[in-house]
Parts: sequence; C-alpha cells; structure tokens
Amino acid sequence: QVQLVESGGGLVQAGGSLRLSCAASGRTFSDYAMGWFRQAPGKEREFVAFVVWSGGDAYYGDSVKGRFTIAGDNAKNMGYLHMNSLKPEDTAVYYCAAGSGGTSSAQYNSWGQGTQVTVSP
Repeated sequence: QVQLVESGGGLVQAGGSLRLSCAASGRTFSDYAMGWFRQAPGKEREFVAFVVWSGGDAYYGDSVKGRFTIAGDNAKNMGYLHMNSLKPEDTAVYYCAAGSGGTSSAQYNSWGQGTQVTVSP
C-alpha cells in the first residue's frame, strides 16, 4: 500500500492560483493511478481529477475542467494539482488518493490526510 501526504493548501483570493502537492511512499509511483478529490462542509466528497501514470491520460471533473491540471514527477514520487482561476466554490479539503483510477472514491484504497483550500471572494 502507498502512503500519501498532501501539502500546499491555503487561503487565496478568487482568480488566484495554488499548487497542491502529494508525496507518495511505499510503492513505485507509476504502479497506480492518482486521483484528487475534495470535500466541502456539509457536502459529499467530489471527484476532481485523476491520472493513469502508465498511459499519461488525465481526466477532470466538469467543475474544474480547463482550470486545474494534474501532474507528477516520477523521480520524486510526487503528484501535483495545479489550480488556476480559483473560485469561492472551490473551497474544500482536498485529498489525493492512489488506486486503480476512476471518478469514484471507491476505486482508491490509499488516501492522504487532506489539505484545506479556502478561496475568498
């Protein structure tokens, strides 16, 4: 199983950018797919993006398509979520996850602890 630790969250104004990082350990980075999910207070966990490292294909939720980009650095065992043109509705705790890939949280069996992203109007 892979261990994941997120970082990079914080407070940003609407229209700004943030880069979230996900440090992976315990397994070879390219052995699994990496997903990003988010959960706002009182709401269900929402799919943000995932990438299958072996093929390089990335998929995004409709609410972030065109604004967020998922990336990785195999040599460092790091995954990233670049977030641009942030909106107040992007405010949530963001989680990285490792698993078989897909848009459902059930397809991931390793999760990080989460990092808070707050976007002010």
